[in-house]
Amino acid sequence: MGKSTKISMAVIRRLPKYHRYLGELLSFSKSSPKYLWYLGELLENDIDRISSKELSERIGFTASQIRQDLNCFGDFGQQGYGYNVRELYNTIESILGLYKEYNTVIIGSGNLGQAVANYIKFEKLGFHLKGIFDKNPKLIGIKIRDIEIEDIDELPGFLRKTNIDIGIICVPKESAQEIANTLTESGIKAIWNFAPVDLEIPDDVVVENVHLSESLMTLSYRLNEANLFKKEEE
Repeated sequence: MGKSTKISMAVIRRLPKYHRYLGELLSFSKSSPKYLWYLGELLENDIDRISSKELSERIGFTASQIRQDLNCFGDFGQQGYGYNVRELYNTIESILGLYKEYNTVIIGSGNLGQAVANYIKFEKLGFHLKGIFDKNPKLIGIKIRDIEIEDIDELPGFLRKTNIDIGIICVPKESAQEIANTLTESGIKAIWNFAPVDLEIPDDVVVENVHLSESLMTLSYRLNEANLFKKEEE
């Protein structure tokens, strides 16, 4: 890619949206309700290439922002030609690490854990669920997508004998740090944390927090933003 400076997380968080949209342009399954729309895109825009302006109109970021984002990873596109869709898609896929396969384990099989386990898109992206653990005796033994929920006490042994790349924490915040400790002590280097708590982890472990309540509060603010500033003006 030719760029060695550290990329900002704001740029990284926009890449999946580029990847998803470009993937839609390259997918034309007749079973998809959007098939005719995609076919129209083919006829109108030529699937082989797309400009930053066209990406801007579809994705919602400015054309300038898109060019700046992509320039972080090398020289893409040509003036007057735009971007080769397949090449750009493959490059973003590589940047996001989606050329690899990852084994995952879910700890916590309540409603949230079950929802994550049942989301089959993760499997298509290369994230393979290998185990599910919980401490609730009523859940132990139940199968989700042919994977039997195991007792949380069996987690350390499972991690010793199974190559796991990502631990997914879906337990209450009171238990999250203990689970994180078990994962990191077993050599897990990536944690997807759904518990509403900031974890203390070693420097060589990466964490992606998904705090649903914080996201909902952000939505609440945006819903009431206009009224907030209207009151200040009165």
